[in-house]
Amino acid sequence: MKGWGKVKGDTVEVVVDVSDGTKTYVIAASKAGRRVEISTSRGVVEVSELTRTGIVIRTGRFMSSRVVALIEHPAQGPDRAEPRAENQASLL
Repeated sequence: MKGWGKVKGDTVEVVVDVSDGTKTYVIAASKAGRRVEISTSRGVVEVSELTRTGIVIRTGRFMSSRVVALIEHPAQGPDRAEPRAENQASLL
C-alpha cells in the first residue's frame, strides 16, 4: 500500500433520474491523498470525498430511488495498476 496517498483521481459519477431525463453528478478526489467513498443508508446514497485521516471534505446525497447508476473510476497509477496474468492475452 505504500505510495497510494500520492495518487489523485478517484472519481464517482452518479446518474440521477430527474423529471425530464437524467442528470450526471461527478464527485472526484481533487488532491493527492484524498479518496471517494460511497455509503447507502435509509434510502439515501451518499458519496463523500475524504482526506487520508477520514475528514469529510464534501458530500453529495441522493435519494436511492432516483439513482440510475453509480460509476466508479479508480485512480490509475503504477501503485494502483491491476494485476495482469502473464500467459493471458488482453481482452481489449
